[in-house]
Amino acid sequence: MNRESGRAPSPGGLGKKPRAWEIWAWRTRALLFVTVCATFGVLLILLPWTPKWTDNPLLLSYPGLRGFVSNGFVRGLASGLGVLDLWLGFWEAIHYHEASNDDH
Repeated sequence: MNRESGRAPSPGGLGKKPRAWEIWAWRTRALLFVTVCATFGVLLILLPWTPKWTDNPLLLSYPGLRGFVSNGFVRGLASGLGVLDLWLGFWEAIHYHEASNDDH
């Protein structure tokens, strides 16, 4: 991140004008990152409070682990990680910036 402007360096590097495919690669990366963060964030916020969280084939054979996972603290921790993940995705979407031709 550039300390003077508070912006990330341009996709093409310092002093070089980025090529069209480089710009689209950065846009695609940002879109995929935001999509994955938003999806996992919503999933982690909602899933711990549904029956699928504890009534699944992986936990049915481990009653001790099932009891731990069904604890309210663990469910809240998972939902908190979901909120953090959702916030990270939206932060990336809001702060994504492409350097214009005037910035070089």
